[in-house]
Amino acid sequence: MNRRIFFICFSLATITMAFNLHGQQVSLIAENAAIHKSGTGYTFTEGPAVAADGKVYFTDQPNDRIYVWDENDGISLWLEGTERSNGMYFNNKNQLVACADLHNRLITIDEDKNINVLFENYEGKHLNGPNDLWISPDDRIYFTDPYYHRNYWAKEHSEAQDTRGVYFLSHDGSVARVVDDYVQPNGLIGTADGKILYIADINDRKIWKYNIEPDGKLSNKTFFAPEGSDGMTIDDKGNIYLTMGKLWIYSPEGKLIQEIEFPESPSNVCFGGINRDILFVTARSSVYTLKMNVKGVK
Repeated sequence: MNRRIFFICFSLATITMAFNLHGQQVSLIAENAAIHKSGTGYTFTEGPAVAADGKVYFTDQPNDRIYVWDENDGISLWLEGTERSNGMYFNNKNQLVACADLHNRLITIDEDKNINVLFENYEGKHLNGPNDLWISPDDRIYFTDPYYHRNYWAKEHSEAQDTRGVYFLSHDGSVARVVDDYVQPNGLIGTADGKILYIADINDRKIWKYNIEPDGKLSNKTFFAPEGSDGMTIDDKGNIYLTMGKLWIYSPEGKLIQEIEFPESPSNVCFGGINRDILFVTARSSVYTLKMNVKGVK
């Protein structure tokens, strides 16, 4: 597969600028930065997750592969045979935790590429198909479980859970369903202090904001933005990045402050690089990077 690097420059018309309270034009994007196609030729890219060293791991889910991007060395194949990993996130042990829907479960993949089951089956029934996850600073996990039928499932495979929910996995291995009123939960992201969680109901085109209680339960459900989102991330200013047709950036107060168009519709996003100031976007058959004025957070 050809991994040539492409550069794509867009006019300012493709980027909606933000304005501060004094009417001055500001941008979250670094000066003179251009969208950079870092790799292409995949079937469908997803699940970008940044490691402690700034490298970004992402999936080509239909081909059951995980690739790794390095800001200096480019992209290389990291693992084939990933249990159809989709959304991914690194835990504090430097293990890659993945929503693997081949067998409808969460798995861990360590530095030696050993795969272990982290969680499967809720109340005696298989999950619908874990899709995306976020790991809190204290290593507790929230994950979404929508239903997208996969052609690699057996014909008799069905939607086992009675709702398309969001779940909380605690340190002791117990799991609780914390959201049960969505049409189709998908992307989610939490704040760096572990106190706020944002979740997308992608088919209802809404983003909701919750307080995270000490026991992991969610409270104070608040409407945040009129968008769906496949994947989500957050920067060090608390801005929320959504992927739905284009990249939408909302302030912590729920105000749209910037939108960025890519050559392909984004599926997911994270910050990578040594300084965490490179926006890494998975988008259908390609992955893109963009230098930013803000940084990502763990």
